[in-house]
Amino acid sequence: MGYNSPKEVAFEFCKSGISKANTPLLKFILLAFLGGTFIAFGGLLTVMVAGGMPGVMETNPGLVKFVAGALFPVGLVMVTVAGADLFTSDCTGLVLPTLQKDIKVSALLKVWLFSYVFNFVGAQFVAYFMATETGLVTSAPYSDYLHNMAYGKTGLSFYKVFIKAIGANWLVCLGTWMGYAGKDVAGKALGIWIPVMLFVTLGYEHSIANMFFIPAAIYSGADITWGTFVVNNLVPATLGNIVGGSGFVGMAYWYIYMKK
Repeated sequence: MGYNSPKEVAFEFCKSGISKANTPLLKFILLAFLGGTFIAFGGLLTVMVAGGMPGVMETNPGLVKFVAGALFPVGLVMVTVAGADLFTSDCTGLVLPTLQKDIKVSALLKVWLFSYVFNFVGAQFVAYFMATETGLVTSAPYSDYLHNMAYGKTGLSFYKVFIKAIGANWLVCLGTWMGYAGKDVAGKALGIWIPVMLFVTLGYEHSIANMFFIPAAIYSGADITWGTFVVNNLVPATLGNIVGGSGFVGMAYWYIYMKK
């Protein structure tokens, strides 16, 4: 089973960024909406399985974290294999062609903006209709797990969320990068799974995932305001994700493999 070399991945990832910048707006909006839903479905899966293990949580919390980490990557696998757009991946995917001067900074900012907004819309669709209205996360032990997670995420300092968000998107963009190395579905899925499992197990902060977890907790009765969510978590998580994906993956590998 062959795979693309890191240098080949760099140019393939760059091509994907150019393609996204040239995608008609309505089609791109739909891709971004789907990206938000796919990540949210991965989040919902982790709540239903890891949240259904309260006894194990008391005796072996590390195992529950690993179970959540092992399951969450299905969302990014769906984004990559089925075709969708994810803001956090765009932090690498649009930086590469921008540094190559294949697209303008304005194109990068446009993609980031519409991706972020409609990832949010997609995540809310799943959080409200697919998770809360269906009753999946409105009763114990699932609501307890989800609410405790949301309280933990909104109770951190700006600095801690920011640092943990750098780690999250460093690993998520590495997952996308390694997915491009695979030449079949199994290879792509494995490449994605390893870094994404790592970021979830370590409890890092991913802005798009948090667009599902924390609103789902709010919809299901957690004592968290939207202002608290945005100020305490979403803003620092977004900024940290941009630094992690753009700097530690996009700029680093552009310099290594693409800069002449």
